[in-house]
Amino acid sequence: GWRFTLPAPLSLVETVDVQAIRDEKFPETDRENLMLTGDQNIVDLAYLVQWKVRSAPDYVFQVARPRDTVRDTAETAMRAVVANATLNDTITSGRAKIEGEVIALMQQILDEYNSGIEIQSVSIQKAAAPQAVDEEFKQVTAAQQQAQANKNNANAWAQQQLATAQGEAAEFDKIYEQYRLAPEVTRKRLYYETMEMVLSKTNKTIVEAPGVTPYLPLPGLARKGAEPAPADKPAQGAPR
Repeated sequence: GWRFTLPAPLSLVETVDVQAIRDEKFPETDRENLMLTGDQNIVDLAYLVQWKVRSAPDYVFQVARPRDTVRDTAETAMRAVVANATLNDTITSGRAKIEGEVIALMQQILDEYNSGIEIQSVSIQKAAAPQAVDEEFKQVTAAQQQAQANKNNANAWAQQQLATAQGEAAEFDKIYEQYRLAPEVTRKRLYYETMEMVLSKTNKTIVEAPGVTPYLPLPGLARKGAEPAPADKPAQGAPR
C-alpha cells in the first residue's frame, strides 16, 4: 500500500526492545572495586545489575545516554548503601538487605529522571577484604569463629551444670519429704549410707573379743601378711 514519510530528520524511526533484560557488571574488568563501609573498613565489591526498558518514549527522549545513566546510578546507590552497613554485614548475612536497598534507591533516582528504566535485580557476586589485608582479615574471622565456638561451649557447660543442680535439688526435696514423714528412720538411713560410703574406701579391722591389747599394729600386720614369702636360699654347694 501507500507509504508516507515526513522529511528528514522527522523520518527517523528508532525501535526499542522493551522485553530484553540488560546486564551491567561492576567492575567491568578484574580490577578491585573498593568501597568504604559504615564501620570505616574497606571492602572489595563486585556486583551485577539487571534492567529493562519500561517506557520507550521516556527511554529515548528523557535521557541522552541510558546505559551510562544506569551505571552511574548503580555506583552511587551501592556506595551510599554500603556506607551505612558494616563490613561483616557486607560480606556475610547482610547481602540480601543491601541488594534490596540498592534496587529501591536506584529506582527512585531513575524515576526522578523520568528515564523509563526499570531495575530488575542487583546481585552481589563478590564481597571480600582487599588483597593487601586479606590474610589479616582471615585471621580476624578465624578468631571471631573461635570466640563464638568458646561461647557455645560455655553455654553448653552452663546448661549441663544447671541440669545437674536441678537433679540434685529434686533428689534433696525427695529425701526431705521422707524425712518430714519419718525423721528418725530417715536420719538413721542417711547415717548408715554415709558410713558405708566412707568406710568402703578405708582399711578396717574389727575386734569384738574383750580384753584385747589396747594397741595392735593390725594394718601393718595385714600388709606384711599380704607380701609373698621369700624363696628359700639354696645351700652352698647344692646343685641348682
